[in-house]
Amino acid sequence: MNYQQTLAYLFHQLPMFSKTGSTAYKADLSNIIHLCKVLKKPHLKYPTIHIAGTNGKGSVSHSIAAVLQTAGYKTGLYTSPHLKDFRERIKVNGEMCSEEFVINFTQQLKPIIKKINPSFFEITVAMAFEYFEKEKVDIAIIETGLGGRLDSTNIIIPQLSVITNIGFDHVQILGNTLAKIAYEKAGIIKQNTPVVIGECVSETKKVFDEKARENNAPIIYAQQQKKVTEYFYSHSSLEIVIENINTKQKKEYITDLTGIYQTKNLLTTLCSIEQLQKIGWKISQQNILDSLRKVKPLTNFKGRWQLLQTKPTVIADVAHNEDGVKEVLKQLKQISFNQLHIIIGMVKDKDVSIVLSLLPKNANYYFTQSHIPRALPVDELFSMALNKNLIGEKIDNVNSAIKMAINNANNNDLILVFGSVFLIAEINNL
Repeated sequence: MNYQQTLAYLFHQLPMFSKTGSTAYKADLSNIIHLCKVLKKPHLKYPTIHIAGTNGKGSVSHSIAAVLQTAGYKTGLYTSPHLKDFRERIKVNGEMCSEEFVINFTQQLKPIIKKINPSFFEITVAMAFEYFEKEKVDIAIIETGLGGRLDSTNIIIPQLSVITNIGFDHVQILGNTLAKIAYEKAGIIKQNTPVVIGECVSETKKVFDEKARENNAPIIYAQQQKKVTEYFYSHSSLEIVIENINTKQKKEYITDLTGIYQTKNLLTTLCSIEQLQKIGWKISQQNILDSLRKVKPLTNFKGRWQLLQTKPTVIADVAHNEDGVKEVLKQLKQISFNQLHIIIGMVKDKDVSIVLSLLPKNANYYFTQSHIPRALPVDELFSMALNKNLIGEKIDNVNSAIKMAINNANNNDLILVFGSVFLIAEINNL
Protein backbone atom coordinates (compact mmCIF):
# COMPACT_ATOMS: atom_id res chain seq x y z
CA MET A 1 0.00 0.00 0.00
CA ASN A 2 1.12 3.57 -0.64
CA TYR A 3 0.49 6.33 1.92
CA GLN A 4 -3.01 7.25 0.72
CA GLN A 5 -4.03 3.59 0.62
CA THR A 6 -2.64 3.11 4.12
CA LEU A 7 -4.65 6.07 5.42
CA ALA A 8 -7.78 4.73 3.71
CA TYR A 9 -7.20 1.40 5.46
CA LEU A 10 -6.72 3.07 8.86
CA PHE A 11 -9.68 5.45 8.47
CA HIS A 12 -12.18 3.03 6.96
CA GLN A 13 -11.29 -0.44 8.25
CA LEU A 14 -10.86 0.44 11.93
CA PRO A 15 -13.53 1.74 14.34
CA MET A 16 -12.89 5.50 14.59
CA PHE A 17 -14.37 7.63 17.39
CA SER A 18 -14.14 10.88 15.45
CA LYS A 19 -16.44 9.41 12.81
CA THR A 20 -18.85 7.17 14.67
CA GLY A 21 -18.63 8.28 18.30
CA SER A 22 -18.97 5.97 21.29
CA THR A 23 -19.38 2.78 19.22
CA ALA A 24 -15.64 3.04 18.44
CA TYR A 25 -14.64 3.43 22.10
CA LYS A 26 -13.20 0.32 23.74
CA ALA A 27 -13.40 0.52 27.51
CA ASP A 28 -10.46 -1.70 28.38
CA LEU A 29 -6.70 -1.84 27.79
CA SER A 30 -6.36 -5.40 26.49
CA ASN A 31 -5.82 -4.47 22.84
CA ILE A 32 -3.16 -1.84 23.48
CA ILE A 33 -1.39 -4.17 25.93
CA HIS A 34 -1.38 -6.89 23.26
CA LEU A 35 -0.15 -4.53 20.53
CA CYS A 36 2.69 -3.21 22.70
CA LYS A 37 3.68 -6.73 23.72
CA VAL A 38 4.06 -7.60 20.02
CA LEU A 39 6.16 -4.43 19.59
CA LYS A 40 8.33 -5.35 22.64
CA LYS A 41 6.91 -2.62 24.88
CA PRO A 42 8.31 0.52 23.22
CA HIS A 43 6.38 2.78 25.64
CA LEU A 44 8.63 1.73 28.51
CA LYS A 45 11.91 2.61 26.78
CA TYR A 46 11.91 6.41 27.27
CA PRO A 47 10.60 8.86 29.90
CA THR A 48 7.05 10.13 29.46
CA ILE A 49 4.65 12.82 30.67
CA HIS A 50 0.94 11.95 30.68
CA ILE A 51 -1.66 14.69 30.14
CA ALA A 52 -5.45 14.48 30.54
CA GLY A 53 -8.26 17.01 30.92
CA THR A 54 -11.53 18.17 29.41
CA ASN A 55 -10.13 21.35 27.86
CA GLY A 56 -6.60 22.71 27.51
CA LYS A 57 -4.66 19.47 27.31
CA GLY A 58 -3.57 20.20 23.73
CA SER A 59 -2.28 23.67 24.64
CA VAL A 60 -0.48 22.41 27.76
CA SER A 61 1.02 19.44 25.87
CA HIS A 62 2.35 21.66 23.09
CA SER A 63 3.64 24.30 25.51
CA ILE A 64 5.57 21.75 27.60
CA ALA A 65 6.93 20.22 24.40
CA ALA A 66 8.12 23.65 23.22
CA VAL A 67 9.93 24.22 26.53
CA LEU A 68 11.65 20.81 26.47
CA GLN A 69 12.67 21.25 22.83
CA THR A 70 14.14 24.67 23.57
CA ALA A 71 16.04 23.16 26.53
CA GLY A 72 17.72 20.80 24.05
CA TYR A 73 15.73 17.61 24.58
CA LYS A 74 14.54 15.52 21.65
CA THR A 75 10.82 15.58 22.42
CA GLY A 76 8.07 13.28 21.21
CA LEU A 77 4.50 14.56 21.22
CA TYR A 78 1.39 12.42 20.78
CA THR A 79 -1.94 14.30 20.52
CA SER A 80 -5.35 13.81 18.93
CA PRO A 81 -7.33 14.39 16.85
CA HIS A 82 -5.40 15.78 13.89
CA LEU A 83 -6.64 18.75 11.87
CA LYS A 84 -5.17 18.41 8.38
CA ASP A 85 -2.72 15.52 8.28
CA PHE A 86 -2.92 12.24 10.19
CA ARG A 87 0.78 12.57 11.03
CA GLU A 88 0.11 15.66 13.19
CA ARG A 89 -0.71 13.14 15.93
CA ILE A 90 2.87 11.89 16.11
CA LYS A 91 5.64 14.49 16.15
CA VAL A 92 9.25 14.73 17.27
CA ASN A 93 10.56 18.25 17.86
CA GLY A 94 7.53 19.58 15.97
CA GLU A 95 8.18 17.45 12.87
CA MET A 96 5.53 14.94 11.86
CA CYS A 97 6.46 11.29 11.51
CA SER A 98 7.25 10.17 7.97
CA GLU A 99 4.73 8.73 5.53
CA GLU A 100 7.08 5.77 5.10
CA PHE A 101 6.91 4.97 8.82
CA VAL A 102 3.09 5.03 8.78
CA ILE A 103 3.05 2.67 5.78
CA ASN A 104 5.60 0.23 7.21
CA PHE A 105 4.09 0.17 10.69
CA THR A 106 0.58 -0.49 9.38
CA GLN A 107 1.82 -3.20 7.03
CA GLN A 108 3.74 -4.85 9.86
CA LEU A 109 0.70 -4.93 12.15
CA LYS A 110 -1.92 -6.01 9.60
CA PRO A 111 -1.98 -9.66 10.78
CA ILE A 112 -2.46 -8.51 14.40
CA ILE A 113 -5.12 -5.99 13.37
CA LYS A 114 -7.02 -8.76 11.59
CA LYS A 115 -6.76 -10.96 14.68
CA ILE A 116 -7.80 -8.55 17.47
CA ASN A 117 -9.75 -5.83 15.57
CA PRO A 118 -8.33 -2.82 17.47
CA SER A 119 -9.79 0.67 17.19
CA PHE A 120 -8.21 3.40 15.10
CA PHE A 121 -7.08 5.11 18.31
CA GLU A 122 -5.45 1.97 19.71
CA ILE A 123 -3.40 1.55 16.54
CA THR A 124 -2.32 5.21 16.47
CA VAL A 125 -1.23 5.07 20.12
CA ALA A 126 0.88 1.96 19.44
CA MET A 127 2.26 3.68 16.33
CA ALA A 128 3.32 6.70 18.38
CA PHE A 129 4.99 4.57 21.05
CA GLU A 130 6.95 2.69 18.36
CA TYR A 131 7.96 5.86 16.51
CA PHE A 132 9.28 7.54 19.64
CA GLU A 133 11.44 4.51 20.41
CA LYS A 134 12.68 4.37 16.81
CA GLU A 135 13.59 8.07 16.96
CA LYS A 136 15.30 7.62 20.35
CA VAL A 137 13.51 10.56 21.96
CA ASP A 138 14.76 11.93 25.28
CA ILE A 139 11.17 12.27 26.49
CA ALA A 140 7.64 11.93 25.09
CA ILE A 141 4.50 13.87 26.02
CA ILE A 142 1.47 11.63 25.71
CA GLU A 143 -2.00 13.17 25.61
CA THR A 144 -5.01 11.03 26.46
CA GLY A 145 -7.71 10.65 23.86
CA LEU A 146 -10.77 10.32 26.07
CA GLY A 147 -10.92 10.09 29.85
CA GLY A 148 -7.82 8.53 31.36
CA ARG A 149 -8.40 5.38 33.39
CA LEU A 150 -9.36 3.24 30.37
CA ASP A 151 -7.69 5.36 27.70
CA SER A 152 -5.27 3.44 25.49
CA THR A 153 -2.42 5.75 26.50
CA ASN A 154 -2.78 4.65 30.13
CA ILE A 155 -0.19 1.88 29.98
CA ILE A 156 2.75 4.26 30.25
CA ILE A 157 4.63 4.79 33.51
CA PRO A 158 5.16 8.55 33.40
CA GLN A 159 7.54 10.74 35.36
CA LEU A 160 4.76 13.33 35.67
CA SER A 161 0.98 13.29 35.27
CA VAL A 162 -1.00 16.44 34.43
CA ILE A 163 -4.78 16.97 34.56
CA THR A 164 -5.75 20.35 33.13
CA ASN A 165 -9.39 20.58 34.26
CA ILE A 166 -12.71 18.76 34.47
CA GLY A 167 -15.83 19.75 32.56
CA PHE A 168 -18.91 18.16 31.04
CA ASP A 169 -17.84 16.40 27.85
CA HIS A 170 -18.33 12.82 26.61
CA VAL A 171 -20.81 12.39 29.48
CA GLN A 172 -22.35 9.32 27.79
CA ILE A 173 -19.02 7.53 28.32
CA LEU A 174 -17.32 9.22 31.28
CA GLY A 175 -20.34 9.95 33.47
CA ASN A 176 -22.82 12.77 34.04
CA THR A 177 -21.30 14.36 37.15
CA LEU A 178 -18.01 16.20 37.60
CA ALA A 179 -16.99 13.66 40.25
CA LYS A 180 -17.52 10.72 37.86
CA ILE A 181 -15.59 12.47 35.07
CA ALA A 182 -12.81 13.39 37.53
CA TYR A 183 -12.60 9.72 38.59
CA GLU A 184 -11.94 8.69 34.98
CA LYS A 185 -9.34 11.42 34.42
CA ALA A 186 -7.69 10.64 37.79
CA GLY A 187 -6.98 7.17 36.44
CA ILE A 188 -3.70 8.52 35.04
CA ILE A 189 -2.38 9.24 38.56
CA LYS A 190 0.38 6.68 39.19
CA GLN A 191 2.23 5.29 42.19
CA ASN A 192 4.78 7.73 43.67
CA THR A 193 4.47 9.98 40.60
CA PRO A 194 3.79 13.72 40.98
CA VAL A 195 0.55 15.00 39.46
CA VAL A 196 -0.22 18.62 38.57
CA ILE A 197 -3.89 19.66 38.60
CA GLY A 198 -4.64 22.78 36.58
CA GLU A 199 -8.14 23.70 37.73
CA CYS A 200 -10.50 22.06 40.19
CA VAL A 201 -13.61 22.61 42.28
CA SER A 202 -14.47 20.99 45.63
CA GLU A 203 -16.35 18.16 43.89
CA THR A 204 -13.32 17.16 41.79
CA LYS A 205 -10.65 17.99 44.38
CA LYS A 206 -11.98 15.25 46.69
CA VAL A 207 -11.56 12.72 43.90
CA PHE A 208 -8.02 13.85 43.06
CA ASP A 209 -6.94 13.95 46.71
CA GLU A 210 -8.21 10.42 47.32
CA LYS A 211 -6.59 8.98 44.21
CA ALA A 212 -3.27 10.71 44.98
CA ARG A 213 -3.39 9.40 48.56
CA GLU A 214 -4.05 5.84 47.34
CA ASN A 215 -1.00 6.06 45.08
CA ASN A 216 1.26 8.02 47.41
CA ALA A 217 1.49 10.56 44.58
CA PRO A 218 2.59 14.13 45.39
CA ILE A 219 -0.25 16.39 44.19
CA ILE A 220 0.29 19.99 43.09
CA TYR A 221 -2.67 22.32 42.51
CA ALA A 222 -1.63 25.06 40.09
CA GLN A 223 -4.30 27.40 41.48
CA GLN A 224 -2.69 27.17 44.93
CA GLN A 225 0.81 27.88 43.59
CA LYS A 226 0.37 30.71 41.12
CA LYS A 227 -2.15 33.31 39.98
CA VAL A 228 -2.53 35.67 37.04
CA THR A 229 -2.47 39.30 38.15
CA GLU A 230 -2.79 40.96 34.72
CA TYR A 231 -2.66 40.19 31.04
CA PHE A 232 -2.53 42.15 27.78
CA TYR A 233 -4.04 40.73 24.60
CA SER A 234 -3.17 41.34 20.98
CA HIS A 235 -3.94 39.18 17.95
CA SER A 236 -0.29 38.09 17.79
CA SER A 237 0.65 37.63 21.45
CA LEU A 238 -0.61 37.43 25.01
CA GLU A 239 1.42 39.05 27.81
CA ILE A 240 0.69 37.49 31.19
CA VAL A 241 1.92 38.58 34.63
CA ILE A 242 2.00 35.66 37.07
CA GLU A 243 2.51 35.87 40.81
CA ASN A 244 3.93 33.08 42.94
CA ILE A 245 1.35 32.86 45.75
CA ASN A 246 3.95 31.81 48.36
CA THR A 247 6.78 34.23 47.56
CA LYS A 248 4.64 37.05 46.04
CA GLN A 249 7.26 37.28 43.27
CA LYS A 250 5.88 38.33 39.88
CA LYS A 251 7.13 37.35 36.41
CA GLU A 252 5.99 38.33 32.96
CA TYR A 253 5.55 35.78 30.19
CA ILE A 254 4.68 36.33 26.54
CA THR A 255 3.05 33.53 24.55
CA ASP A 256 1.94 33.23 20.95
CA LEU A 257 -1.10 31.22 22.12
CA THR A 258 -3.40 34.23 22.31
CA GLY A 259 -6.69 32.88 23.63
CA ILE A 260 -7.30 34.48 27.01
CA TYR A 261 -8.11 31.00 28.34
CA GLN A 262 -4.37 30.36 27.85
CA THR A 263 -3.78 32.26 31.10
CA LYS A 264 -5.13 29.18 32.94
CA ASN A 265 -3.19 26.77 30.75
CA LEU A 266 0.03 28.69 31.39
CA LEU A 267 -0.30 28.22 35.16
CA THR A 268 -0.58 24.46 34.58
CA THR A 269 2.36 24.49 32.17
CA LEU A 270 4.63 26.43 34.55
CA CYS A 271 3.81 24.19 37.53
CA SER A 272 4.51 21.14 35.34
CA ILE A 273 7.89 22.53 34.26
CA GLU A 274 8.79 23.20 37.90
CA GLN A 275 8.10 19.55 38.71
CA LEU A 276 10.27 18.43 35.81
CA GLN A 277 13.07 20.67 37.09
CA LYS A 278 12.73 19.10 40.55
CA ILE A 279 13.21 15.59 39.20
CA GLY A 280 16.31 16.52 37.25
CA TRP A 281 15.35 17.92 33.86
CA LYS A 282 17.65 20.85 33.07
CA ILE A 283 15.37 23.69 32.00
CA SER A 284 16.36 27.33 32.49
CA GLN A 285 14.08 30.31 32.97
CA GLN A 286 15.36 31.62 29.64
CA ASN A 287 14.35 28.33 27.96
CA ILE A 288 10.82 28.88 29.29
CA LEU A 289 10.62 32.53 28.20
CA ASP A 290 12.02 31.82 24.72
CA SER A 291 9.83 28.80 24.01
CA LEU A 292 6.51 30.31 25.08
CA ARG A 293 6.92 33.09 22.53
CA LYS A 294 6.96 30.53 19.70
CA VAL A 295 4.93 27.49 20.73
CA LYS A 296 3.17 27.45 17.35
CA PRO A 297 6.25 27.27 15.09
CA LEU A 298 8.16 25.00 17.48
CA THR A 299 5.38 22.41 17.68
CA ASN A 300 3.26 23.15 14.59
CA PHE A 301 0.22 23.85 16.77
CA LYS A 302 -3.01 25.09 15.16
CA GLY A 303 -6.67 25.78 15.78
CA ARG A 304 -6.54 27.59 19.14
CA TRP A 305 -7.78 31.17 18.75
CA GLN A 306 -6.00 31.21 15.41
CA LEU A 307 -5.99 34.42 13.39
CA LEU A 308 -6.78 33.61 9.74
CA GLN A 309 -6.94 37.18 8.37
CA THR A 310 -7.56 40.81 9.26
CA LYS A 311 -9.94 43.42 7.79
CA PRO A 312 -12.27 41.79 8.64
CA THR A 313 -10.72 39.76 11.44
CA VAL A 314 -11.34 36.01 11.06
CA ILE A 315 -10.51 33.76 14.02
CA ALA A 316 -10.90 29.97 14.31
CA ASP A 317 -11.05 28.04 17.57
CA VAL A 318 -11.71 24.38 18.34
CA ALA A 319 -14.02 25.20 21.29
CA HIS A 320 -16.76 22.57 21.18
CA ASN A 321 -18.21 22.05 24.68
CA GLU A 322 -19.84 24.25 27.31
CA ASP A 323 -16.68 25.27 29.17
CA GLY A 324 -14.70 25.88 25.99
CA VAL A 325 -17.41 28.04 24.46
CA LYS A 326 -17.77 30.05 27.69
CA GLU A 327 -14.04 30.88 27.52
CA VAL A 328 -14.34 32.00 23.91
CA LEU A 329 -17.32 34.22 24.73
CA LYS A 330 -15.40 35.69 27.67
CA GLN A 331 -12.65 36.65 25.23
CA LEU A 332 -15.10 38.34 22.87
CA LYS A 333 -16.09 40.73 25.65
CA GLN A 334 -12.51 41.99 25.84
CA ILE A 335 -11.92 42.61 22.14
CA SER A 336 -12.93 45.67 20.16
CA PHE A 337 -14.94 45.05 16.98
CA ASN A 338 -18.00 46.44 15.26
CA GLN A 339 -20.34 43.58 14.28
CA LEU A 340 -19.93 39.91 15.28
CA HIS A 341 -20.37 37.12 12.74
CA ILE A 342 -20.43 33.54 14.09
CA ILE A 343 -19.88 30.45 11.96
CA ILE A 344 -20.76 27.31 13.89
CA GLY A 345 -20.93 23.58 13.20
CA MET A 346 -21.13 20.82 15.81
CA VAL A 347 -21.19 17.04 16.22
CA LYS A 348 -24.22 15.03 17.34
CA ASP A 349 -22.89 13.79 20.68
CA LYS A 350 -22.20 17.21 22.22
CA ASP A 351 -24.77 19.11 24.27
CA VAL A 352 -25.65 21.36 21.36
CA SER A 353 -28.63 22.92 23.10
CA ILE A 354 -26.52 24.21 26.01
CA VAL A 355 -23.89 25.66 23.66
CA LEU A 356 -26.54 27.44 21.56
CA SER A 357 -28.17 28.88 24.68
CA LEU A 358 -24.86 30.56 25.59
CA LEU A 359 -24.49 32.43 22.30
CA PRO A 360 -25.33 36.13 21.83
CA LYS A 361 -28.61 36.91 20.08
CA ASN A 362 -27.26 39.97 18.26
CA ALA A 363 -24.61 38.20 16.12
CA ASN A 364 -24.97 37.30 12.44
CA TYR A 365 -25.03 33.49 12.23
CA TYR A 366 -23.85 31.06 9.56
CA PHE A 367 -24.80 27.49 10.42
CA THR A 368 -22.75 24.76 8.81
CA GLN A 369 -21.32 21.27 9.36
CA SER A 370 -18.21 19.18 8.91
CA HIS A 371 -18.36 16.23 6.54
CA ILE A 372 -18.03 13.24 8.85
CA PRO A 373 -20.77 10.82 10.00
CA ARG A 374 -20.69 12.28 13.53
CA ALA A 375 -21.50 15.81 12.32
CA LEU A 376 -24.83 17.30 13.32
CA PRO A 377 -26.64 17.96 10.00
CA VAL A 378 -26.88 21.66 9.27
CA ASP A 379 -30.68 21.49 8.99
CA GLU A 380 -30.91 20.15 12.56
CA LEU A 381 -28.48 22.75 13.89
CA PHE A 382 -30.41 25.52 12.10
CA SER A 383 -33.70 24.30 13.60
CA MET A 384 -32.25 24.08 17.12
CA ALA A 385 -30.76 27.57 16.74
CA LEU A 386 -34.10 29.05 15.70
CA ASN A 387 -35.58 27.71 18.94
CA LYS A 388 -32.92 29.73 20.78
CA ASN A 389 -33.73 32.86 18.73
CA LEU A 390 -30.44 32.72 16.81
CA ILE A 391 -31.04 33.89 13.25
CA GLY A 392 -28.81 33.26 10.27
CA GLU A 393 -27.98 31.40 7.08
CA LYS A 394 -27.54 27.68 6.36
CA ILE A 395 -24.37 26.81 4.42
CA ASP A 396 -23.23 23.25 3.79
CA ASN A 397 -19.49 24.00 3.74
CA VAL A 398 -17.38 25.93 6.27
CA ASN A 399 -15.27 27.58 3.56
CA SER A 400 -18.39 28.84 1.78
CA ALA A 401 -19.64 30.12 5.13
CA ILE A 402 -16.38 32.01 5.72
CA LYS A 403 -16.53 33.49 2.23
CA MET A 404 -20.13 34.64 2.76
CA ALA A 405 -19.33 36.14 6.16
CA ILE A 406 -16.34 38.04 4.73
CA ASN A 407 -18.53 39.41 1.94
CA ASN A 408 -21.13 40.53 4.49
CA ALA A 409 -18.65 42.02 6.95
CA ASN A 410 -17.00 45.42 7.22
CA ASN A 411 -13.27 45.83 7.92
CA ASN A 412 -13.86 46.37 11.65
CA ASP A 413 -16.07 43.29 12.08
CA LEU A 414 -15.06 40.02 13.74
CA ILE A 415 -15.81 36.60 12.24
CA LEU A 416 -15.50 33.68 14.65
CA VAL A 417 -15.49 30.04 13.48
CA PHE A 418 -15.94 27.31 16.10
CA GLY A 419 -18.05 24.40 17.37
CA SER A 420 -16.13 21.30 16.33
CA VAL A 421 -12.52 20.25 15.85
CA PHE A 422 -13.62 18.62 12.60
CA LEU A 423 -15.19 21.83 11.34
CA ILE A 424 -11.95 23.74 11.93
CA ALA A 425 -10.04 20.95 10.18
CA GLU A 426 -11.96 21.63 6.96
CA ILE A 427 -10.92 25.30 6.74
CA ASN A 428 -8.78 25.67 3.62
CA ASN A 429 -6.21 28.22 4.79
CA LEU A 430 -5.75 27.04 8.37
